Amino acid sequence: QEELLSVLCQAAQQELEGRLRPGVTPDDCESAFVPAAAWMALAWLNTGNGGEGVTAFTAGDVTIRKEGGRETAALLDQAGRIMAPYLQDSGFAFLGVGG
Repeated sequence: QEELLSVLCQAAQQELEGRLRPGVTPDDCESAFVPAAAWMALAWLNTGNGGEGVTAFTAGDVTIRKEGGRETAALLDQAGRIMAPYLQDSGFAFLGVGG
């Protein structure tokens, strides 16, 4: 699965880079970028193999361990939360309605 994991890590990196606010680079938010990309790759890996058998993997200096059946959506949500200050708006907004 090493080759697949490498592809997933590259895809996560590209996705996050494409969503960064204008003027923000991965280096500007490295402390959030690296774990977010790792969580995304782990979530995608879990989706591809049904979540079975993956207990840990390392991407650079970050090691992610799966304990207690953490769901794919939770990993993706956590990645989005730590990257939120650096990402462009997702297009969702609350609007007031006059009454």
